[in-house]
Amino acid sequence: MKRTTKIALGLFGTWAVSDLEELWTMSRSSRRVLPRLPQALPIPAALRRDGVSQRHVTAGIATMGVVIALAAASGVSTEGRSPLFRGVLLGFGLHGFGHLGMTAAARGYVSGAVTAPTMVLPYWLWARRELAREGIREIDAPAVAVAAAGIPLAMGVHALMFKLFRD
Repeated sequence: MKRTTKIALGLFGTWAVSDLEELWTMSRSSRRVLPRLPQALPIPAALRRDGVSQRHVTAGIATMGVVIALAAASGVSTEGRSPLFRGVLLGFGLHGFGHLGMTAAARGYVSGAVTAPTMVLPYWLWARRELAREGIREIDAPAVAVAAAGIPLAMGVHALMFKLFRD
């Protein structure tokens, strides 16, 4: 198996493992963390009060899974060169730091706190090193644009799931 194929499939595999943690913990974690966030953040009152439902979490993870699967497939078919794959890879690694930051801000466990330092970040660092060995730069303008699009995409998925599944 080609190195780039392993890297691309590793994105989906690592995402799946890390999102199992989120599947199991996000709803409960959100009920503890969301009420403690600053009031200046534009969070709907019901979401702040009740957290995200398990249906919200499950559907949101499934939706993002499609994005990750498409990026991984793009990585396989282009031998790691597609901006979609490289951008999602970059965003995935950076999101690991987001989990660590949220954990520090919450001064306790938040969903993703276990797999971010043990799975997400080690995979990302390995993938970056292996791509570099293949002469592939992870970070360039197209990849950064894809990674940056991941922020409103994730927020949009959460907003849609909240709207669809609030009780």
